[in-house]
Amino acid sequence: QVQLVESGGGSVRAGGSLRLSCAASGRLFNVYAMAWFRQAPGEEREFVAQITRDDSTNHADSVKGRFAISRDNAWNTVYLQMNSLKPEDTAVYYCAAKTYGTSWYDTWGQGTQVTVSS
Repeated sequence: QVQLVESGGGSVRAGGSLRLSCAASGRLFNVYAMAWFRQAPGEEREFVAQITRDDSTNHADSVKGRFAISRDNAWNTVYLQMNSLKPEDTAVYYCAAKTYGTSWYDTWGQGTQVTVSS
């Protein structure tokens, strides 16, 4: 099994930056991809960014050019660098892992709150 713990959330003014971290532990050799999702109050959880084992990345259109996902070589930590933050980026951000043989993300962290004020 894989365990995920997010950190780095907080409050920031519009235009500011934050870097989220996701510390991963457990059977990391079984991880194919990791991603960030977010959920604003009253909204569905939405995809933010993904990185695969071969370092292929993709980002949601709403964050493209502002956010960047990256990881360390050992999959121990996945990052989400968030720049030019907007009030609409306010949400709980979740880290997730997809293991080989699964079609969707099957492991989730507890989430970290990001609040952007205007």
